[in-house]
Amino acid sequence: MTFSDPSLSSWLARLERAHPSAIELGLERVARVRDAMGLRPDFPVILVGGTNGKGSACAYLEAILRAQGFKTGLYASPHLLRYNERVRIDGVEASDAEIVAGLQAVEDARGGVSLTYFEHGTLGAVWQFMQAGVEVGILEVGLGGRLDAVNAFEPAASIVTTVDLDHQAWLGDTREAVGFEKAGIFRNGKPAICGDADPPQSLLDHAHAIGAKPLRSGSDFRFVLADGVWHFRMGEIELADLPLPALAGTYQLANAAAALAALSELSGVLPVSPAAIHAGLSDIRLPGRFQRTPGPVEIVLDVAHNPQSARALAENLRAQPARGAEYAVFALLADKDADAVIEPLKDAFDGWFVAGLAGERGQGGEALAQHVRANTDAAIEVFDDVRSAFAAVKLRATEGDRITVFGSFYTVAEILSTYCNASSPLGR
Repeated sequence: MTFSDPSLSSWLARLERAHPSAIELGLERVARVRDAMGLRPDFPVILVGGTNGKGSACAYLEAILRAQGFKTGLYASPHLLRYNERVRIDGVEASDAEIVAGLQAVEDARGGVSLTYFEHGTLGAVWQFMQAGVEVGILEVGLGGRLDAVNAFEPAASIVTTVDLDHQAWLGDTREAVGFEKAGIFRNGKPAICGDADPPQSLLDHAHAIGAKPLRSGSDFRFVLADGVWHFRMGEIELADLPLPALAGTYQLANAAAALAALSELSGVLPVSPAAIHAGLSDIRLPGRFQRTPGPVEIVLDVAHNPQSARALAENLRAQPARGAEYAVFALLADKDADAVIEPLKDAFDGWFVAGLAGERGQGGEALAQHVRANTDAAIEVFDDVRSAFAAVKLRATEGDRITVFGSFYTVAEILSTYCNASSPLGR
């Protein structure tokens, strides 16, 4: 079927309406359309999952492999400003026309099979990679792992960066339950990289049960920070004096180490040199991950929206304190554990500018502010939307102060689109 309005925006609007639910975990429908399209990539595929850090690990893989000269395909989600961010070929966002061609190819093949927005996009992205002749595909898990659409493709290696609580309605409310879901991207005989030094036993048990090759941070591979550089070791492979990743935060070393472990295991098909590793680590950019925009008042954008990412944000703020006051612009989806997100940051800010988010999953500013009040004695102001909250804090802040915008991809996207331009030092 073709449509009278072939624009990408119209396509995406139709996909949002096409399936009765935004999320429907399961691989049967995706696999049927995959087979109808003949989507059997002849290039290595790396699957990357995890509660937090999977976007960073994907970006490290892409940067290092591109520095080596490989033509990469990267499929990531969610996006901040443009859907095009989700599909990158050789480091360049796919054009509207290229994405539409992929979506149309899926539409032509799906018959009566109903697909979610994410499933349709996943199949379209892999079709694009095959059409473009990429040499390696990097696919980021959208939700969980075992039943996620990207898991319809066979990986040469899989990475689970971290395991913590998020999306409990779909993945379970214990780390053991979540770990089992994330371990679903592992395969028999293939490297199963675990970037979490203390993973749930369920993840390790599943890897062993299916005959995967589990490689765990802290035991099978290690990294050490020393004197402004870091060192990586796995078996006989030792990489010394590596530059600190361009992405801020000591936890980024764990994400980078997981990527290096996967590349070490795939060296027979995807060999990378130390020079490419150095270049990739130094050149990476990823908006919204402790993204700092300097100025008289520094602005930090961070997509921290679950307890683990909130702890990481708190650690970054403590490690790099502002000279003046600390302010938060905070908005969170209603299905997140607000108290668990706020708790690590309860003493981090002198003032909270709490905002509402619209949409089916959004929540009002006052509802969220009740959670903030229950966790901190800091000053709180409430606003209908993120832009109003940010405008108010900009008037309040003076030289030396810092404004941290966090709580959701939607929260960060509002400010990134309005106040930060292409000349800002994104991702630094």
